[in-house]
Amino acid sequence: MPVTEPAELSSGWGRALVFTYGVFAVAATGRSLVQLGADAGRAPLAYSLSLFAAVVYLVATTCLLLGGRTGWRLAALAVTVELVGVLSVGTLSLVATDLFPDKTVWSHFGQGYGFLPLVLPFAGLAWLWHTRSGVLTDDAATGTDHTATPEP
Repeated sequence: MPVTEPAELSSGWGRALVFTYGVFAVAATGRSLVQLGADAGRAPLAYSLSLFAAVVYLVATTCLLLGGRTGWRLAALAVTVELVGVLSVGTLSLVATDLFPDKTVWSHFGQGYGFLPLVLPFAGLAWLWHTRSGVLTDDAATGTDHTATPEP
């Protein structure tokens, strides 16, 4: 059986994921800044949560591009925050409709974006799960042992 190299975070399907996260980072940033700038008083919570979503997308994009152990861990954290955010905001936007008079990136589970904000964190977590062994075992390949006690 041939030995294959572990997948890098931004290779293969990871490139499509990085691209999608980048598009969402730009789209959510632009939309939230326009909404906050044009009429922040109309829905301050909704628009602020949309800006928060943009920051989460930006962090995920950056960390997926950087790769490595730290990049993988921060990307996993960002994508997990994204999943909790889209589920929480999606539910809140259905329950407290007065807080969400306009569509935002996570309101109604991303309905205004074709529900891609709901699908994206699952795709991100699946990709991170797929790449975990290659990224998290880099130390074994380099011979670095972080569990050993230092010699006096």
